[in-house]
Amino acid sequence: MARVRGFPENGELVVCTVKSVKNFGAFVSLDEYDDKEGFVHVRDVATGWVKYIRDYVREGQKVVCKVLGVDSSKGHIDLSLKAVNDHQKREKIQQWKNEKKAEKLVEIVAERMNISVDKAYDLFGNELLEDYESLYDAFESAVADTDAFLEDYSGDWIDDFMEVAKENVAAPSVQIDGILEMTSSAPNGMELVRNALLKGMAAADGADAEITCVGCPRYRVIVKAPEYKEAEEIMKDISTAAINDLVSNGGVASLKRESK
Repeated sequence: MARVRGFPENGELVVCTVKSVKNFGAFVSLDEYDDKEGFVHVRDVATGWVKYIRDYVREGQKVVCKVLGVDSSKGHIDLSLKAVNDHQKREKIQQWKNEKKAEKLVEIVAERMNISVDKAYDLFGNELLEDYESLYDAFESAVADTDAFLEDYSGDWIDDFMEVAKENVAAPSVQIDGILEMTSSAPNGMELVRNALLKGMAAADGADAEITCVGCPRYRVIVKAPEYKEAEEIMKDISTAAINDLVSNGGVASLKRESK
């Protein structure tokens, strides 16, 4: 196996497969830790009294657990199901799926280089794991900012790595929203508002942004970018241009932010 991991840390969220369900708890294998065995006591399966444990877990089920304690000398890992909320579960499962995909991509790179997977980890995989939180983050970074990635890494593997990354991984992006409130009492007020919104879009300078009417006088601004900082700068450029243009023509305008 190319990647061998030790034990998880207390408080860590881990993806597990339920192997055996007893009245007193469930035995699971930790998918990310070479199928090490963990145990979920019945009191940690769900909030409140658990009458029938199989109402909550069953053999073969994928679950996300929180690590309560680890005794590496005995190989004991105590876990909790009830300490993980739905949002954490969805996020962790997605991270796990992404990492499984990234491991497959490393295999593809190794195949194209005609080397073993173990050799691929020696050449670049282990280094990327040290530099990034996950292999998938490394592939995403390579796609999102190729020039910066190539400044940091080089070698016989880099061309195949970049090729595989661009073929299989989409550049990460974030989306932010804002509401422009635009009013004008002038006879041609609607035209002034329209022109101001066009000025705002022009200020986006080709960025991934759009303005839609929520219901006069409210207009939604949606901006997508690789990073929050860049998205915020684009939002600022759009709103500032639109607001300044309308205000200069006697209108009233403001931006109200919405979280996404």
